[in-house]
Amino acid sequence: MKGKNIQQTNGKAKPPTLEDVAREAGLSAMTVSRALNNPQLVRAVTVAKVKKAVAATGYIPNLLAGGLASKRSKLIAVVVPQINNSMFVDSVQALSDQLAKRGFHMLLCVSGYTEDVEAEIVSAVLSRRPDGIVLTGIKHSAQMKRILLSSEIPIVEIWDLTPTPLDMLVGFSHEKIGNKIAEYLYKKGCRKFGLLWTEDQRASVRKKGVLDILQQYTENEISTVTVPLPATLSWGRDGLSHLLHSEKELDAIICSSDTLAQGAIIEATSRGLRIPEDMAVMGFGDLDFSKHNVPSISTVKVDRWRVGIDAANMLADKIEGIQIHDAIIDIGFELMEREST
Repeated sequence: MKGKNIQQTNGKAKPPTLEDVAREAGLSAMTVSRALNNPQLVRAVTVAKVKKAVAATGYIPNLLAGGLASKRSKLIAVVVPQINNSMFVDSVQALSDQLAKRGFHMLLCVSGYTEDVEAEIVSAVLSRRPDGIVLTGIKHSAQMKRILLSSEIPIVEIWDLTPTPLDMLVGFSHEKIGNKIAEYLYKKGCRKFGLLWTEDQRASVRKKGVLDILQQYTENEISTVTVPLPATLSWGRDGLSHLLHSEKELDAIICSSDTLAQGAIIEATSRGLRIPEDMAVMGFGDLDFSKHNVPSISTVKVDRWRVGIDAANMLADKIEGIQIHDAIIDIGFELMEREST
């Protein structure tokens, strides 16, 4: 009877086989194997029939065995510093969705913000023989670079920009974002700046971009408060409190994230300060709440979904032997002027 293909051997259930799925679907074992390993080469109606048979039999494909035959594991490792950071969520989801469309599965790894931990994770992941790997950022330990380059698998770095990636890259210039923010606020008439920042490497590059411009325009001291990772609303409130304790006449607060900016706005409002009349507040990331905040938060928008989609397609193309015409994709950014400035 269909759907009842688990056999008994010495009183124990025998796992269903590829042949069981083939009988259930009324197809050859070769067709079933092709539908599971290379669905893009099989008619959609056949793939659907195979999936239905897999569900009916409870068959679990042996991806490792298939990988040994085809030299592919169908696995893409994605390394991000945090999963509780809203900035990365959309990119990770887009990566997962697009990889699935291309017939790959995503293995998500969380590295924190230390190069040594990232190197350990990547070494462990490579032992699983992924077909490709996605790394967040361009700053890696020398040890990890050696490991990756010797592995000879496709690599995409995301969320940063350099003319010399390890292999391929999808990102944007954090330094130019810092430049743009500083120029924008100075042209708005702001002269006494405070920076509310986290310690991660990409945020530090944005801060350098801000300071490079402001130090050309003003001789005023630029107050800075650094808060721990991950950025939270409470750190935004506490950070602004510390800034105002040391410098009470600030007219602009630049934050390394929208989350910190939201916290700073709440703290400023609780002190009777008007935003932006008494103090302008600028964020980064254009998170979902930013345009709905009261006041709405001026920020910098990057297309987080496009980062994931482009990275997935670049990897899949290279794995499948499709020529990569541009190994570096700069998605750019957009400054979103809203009520907080």
